[in-house]
Amino acid sequence: MAIPSGSGTEVLCRGTAHALSNSATALRFDRNPVSAVGTNTVTVPANHIITLITMTFVEVAGNAETISMIIRDGTNDIYILDAHDLPANSTFILNEKIVLHPSDKVTVFLGSAGNVDVHYSYIDQDWS
Repeated sequence: MAIPSGSGTEVLCRGTAHALSNSATALRFDRNPVSAVGTNTVTVPANHIITLITMTFVEVAGNAETISMIIRDGTNDIYILDAHDLPANSTFILNEKIVLHPSDKVTVFLGSAGNVDVHYSYIDQDWS
């Protein structure tokens, strides 16, 4: 995608993933919740720049877990979190700004078949 020179929109959005488990699940950036845990084919749409603002992971089953998060840049898997500890019934907040370009894919998954809810906020810059 070339650097945009025309007008576009910039919208603050949120997404969710309910009952995340050990199946790699791609986050959606179309203002809809993740449709099904384990769906990992979703990418950043063409002509969009996404800025992840914050992500909240909450373990809801009463069991310690580990969280991993990968950004696929089209060719490589880049780990943002690699088996990060999440104690039972606890919350982890990732408060780092991460910029994503079209065709990037963000997947999250647990180390075992657990139950973690994810809420994330992002800025969607739409140049289409």
